[in-house]
Amino acid sequence: MSPAPIVEPPSAPVAANPPKDEGAPDARPSALTGELFFDVLVGEMSARSGSPAEGAALMLEAARRTRDPKLYQRAVEFAWQTRSGDATLAAVRAWKQAYPDSREARLLELRILIEMNRLSATVEPLRAELAAAPVVEHPFLLTLIARTFARAADKKVAAQVVESALVDEIKKPSTAGLAWATIGRMRLLAGDASGAMDAALKGQAADPKSDGPAMLALDLIEPGQPLAEPIVTRYLATPNAQPEIRMAYARVLVEGRRFEEAAAQLTKLTTERPDLPEPWVLLGSLQAQARQDTAAEASLKRYVDLANGQADADDRKRGLTQAYLLLAQLSERRKNYAAAEDWLAKIDSSEDLVGAQARRASLLARQGKLQQARELVRSLPETSPDDKKQKFLAEVQLLRDAKQYQQAYDMLAKASAAAPDDGDLLYDQAMLAEKLNRMDDMERLLRRLIELKPDNQNAYNALGYSFADRKVRLHEARELIRKAVQLAPDDPFIADSLGWVEYRLGNMDEASRILEAAYKKRPDAEIGAHLGEVLWAIGNRDRAVAIWKEASLADADNETLQETLKRLRVKL
Repeated sequence: MSPAPIVEPPSAPVAANPPKDEGAPDARPSALTGELFFDVLVGEMSARSGSPAEGAALMLEAARRTRDPKLYQRAVEFAWQTRSGDATLAAVRAWKQAYPDSREARLLELRILIEMNRLSATVEPLRAELAAAPVVEHPFLLTLIARTFARAADKKVAAQVVESALVDEIKKPSTAGLAWATIGRMRLLAGDASGAMDAALKGQAADPKSDGPAMLALDLIEPGQPLAEPIVTRYLATPNAQPEIRMAYARVLVEGRRFEEAAAQLTKLTTERPDLPEPWVLLGSLQAQARQDTAAEASLKRYVDLANGQADADDRKRGLTQAYLLLAQLSERRKNYAAAEDWLAKIDSSEDLVGAQARRASLLARQGKLQQARELVRSLPETSPDDKKQKFLAEVQLLRDAKQYQQAYDMLAKASAAAPDDGDLLYDQAMLAEKLNRMDDMERLLRRLIELKPDNQNAYNALGYSFADRKVRLHEARELIRKAVQLAPDDPFIADSLGWVEYRLGNMDEASRILEAAYKKRPDAEIGAHLGEVLWAIGNRDRAVAIWKEASLADADNETLQETLKRLRVKL
């Protein structure tokens, strides 16, 4: 069986057409004599029967005698099978000697030198390839260079080699942006984030319309790199900015829990390019999360209408599953269980069977059919350990939603005993201990979780909030919640906890400031309940009632909101 090609084409080339091998001759009648044909045949048979070295030697001899580039390439492939870098390099250099301008041979030589970790020897072939290629093909080549040199074992030397080879490219206005981005990408692979940032800045300064520096900056966005995000936003402000980069930026914002900003980017994208399917499903997800149900439903249905336009079948399948689940959730919120069931019935992905059936079970439970719902979850097939865990957690959630807290707690306690280091089980058990007013158990479980996973912000937040809500150990509560804020600075629910503990400590101005910001970022019913209480306490009662009315529209059944209104004797 023939080996795989040595040089793989990039998955997403920038150029419309890959570079052609200008050094290869036009097709001509074969120069194979009977003897040469026999050598080629024996060479093929030798390679296939486990003697690739003999096959390579015979094929290389035939290539030299016929000057056929296809035979040279075949000789290189057989030499590659021997796992001898020197033999492979000798074969490809014989090809280059016969055809000095063969770009295919030159690219193969580069790949082999990289595999042999002889990076310093690649500078001249790389420069020669760039010099030989038409300018229109340079974006393709720069993409290929980044992909190929990323395989080098010594990333620091690879970065230095690429930078040396691109010294002329960074001086040309037409290629400077992408060349600097390629250098930056190599620096980043070598662990030099500050050097990568410098390259991204220089690339954008040289060519503000180039998407390369912006794509590099997307990978650099983090709290320690404040200059990265402005590179992306400056690029997005240019005419004809690539929609894929705005989409990627929105995903980065979602990962950072900056949901409002992500929604703004997606709204702009769907306005400018309403024909693109992918932005609609992510926008609909954010709108559903923010309880903007009407807008969410419109966005998700728009995605369903456009989904057939997605080129990647797997992406389309995942997107449709997500859209159907969210549309079912929106219908369930309106208590339109028949419509919710119709949406769930459209899901045909076996990979998402547990999630879809869990939603079906939730529909049954909300209609008073708890036992039937539990049996539905238990009947689901298990193809992996994760499926088993998801089934278990889905059944626990059914009991929790039905306020069967003791049964749910007992299930989790048994599971935690069998898997004492499972953080998910510990956290869920702690939350149920709170529902059962077993506060000592809750604290013990959360402290165990913090011990196991000291970077789990939810554990610090839950423990601190429980103290604040009961008006006990308030200074300790604030320290716990501040730790959670450090771990997740953009989480509006953790900000809500911090605002609530400041309120309990009597710091009204600080509490109001924090809660106003959290509610603006995420107009959730629970955050609205807390903000309204602070406003009520400082005498701003009209605004408090307005906030509570908004919160009630978002989620009238929210327990915190209902308890707040009842305790303060407020009727909306």
